[in-house]
Amino acid sequence: MTDGIYILANDVVYNQLVALLNSIEVNAGKEYPVCVIPYDDRLQQVRQEVAARKNVQLLEDKAWIDRWENFATEIWQAHPSAFNIWQERGHTGVYRMGMHRRFGGFDGPFERFIYLDADILVLNSLEPIFQRLNDYDFVVYDFQYKDPTHVYNVKSDKLLEVFDKERIDSEIFCAGLYASKSGIFDEERRNYLLSKLRKGEAEILYLNGPDQTILNYMVMKSGIPCYNFSRHLSADEVTGCCVTSPHFEVRDNVLYDKGTRLTYLHYIGLSSKLFNRLCEGENIDFPYRDLFLHYRYLHEQELQPKFTGKPKPYNPPPSLATKVLRKLGLKR
Repeated sequence: MTDGIYILANDVVYNQLVALLNSIEVNAGKEYPVCVIPYDDRLQQVRQEVAARKNVQLLEDKAWIDRWENFATEIWQAHPSAFNIWQERGHTGVYRMGMHRRFGGFDGPFERFIYLDADILVLNSLEPIFQRLNDYDFVVYDFQYKDPTHVYNVKSDKLLEVFDKERIDSEIFCAGLYASKSGIFDEERRNYLLSKLRKGEAEILYLNGPDQTILNYMVMKSGIPCYNFSRHLSADEVTGCCVTSPHFEVRDNVLYDKGTRLTYLHYIGLSSKLFNRLCEGENIDFPYRDLFLHYRYLHEQELQPKFTGKPKPYNPPPSLATKVLRKLGLKR
């Protein structure tokens, strides 16, 4: 059985891709084959990086990419207002179409796989995740179920007709990291899902996270049993995973949550521009910045920027003038 890892990337997230690949090598092992799924055609640096790594390849099969982009397009064509709303916001076609290419893992070269967004660092073994695929077809490790507002349109009256509240409160997940198997979304199942969406269920989809909402719908509507580590591990075993948690302890270039080692850190919500500005030498600070720098320059320490002085925060507090204008209602 072939186990492997998929990563969605392009040159915009090149620095994060390098850091992620290095973190996999150090903390999960060099034995996993990795396939980079191209977000779009900006791939010059990605190609160079892939060529330099024996276990990494770039998937550029146009028919394979088209199959999943067409599927995503058909889904959004079933939505009553998606294209009009996106167009009003200045977006042409399907918003963030490249994000939907992650679905290609469901008929890619790996029989079992872990998908990772590029803004992640792997900090522990991935074997426990793969082991869960012995009993489940879908595995995640996150706390997205606590906030359905970024997964479904919670204002839709139809949402609770499609999924009852108990399922909404317990089954939804973040699409940044998940494990699954090839073949579970074959053509027959895709057509079934499209038929349900076309009959009105598309209105429950969340327009600002188009790939995440579709993936949740695909898994939940198909009735695929999903194992979420965060809901099964004991209180002293479970850890957080998001950069928004300030309490993680850095030890030997990995993170610990109240003494338990994290499986991964997701720099969710931080723009790729921050990482690129940092790597270009700007002394800008954000949570767990030095951990990112360690993995980004693991094999190129001579290229790591040297900083002096106090770093400036990535999200600086508003100035006194801004505070006054906000109080007067003249500025958001």
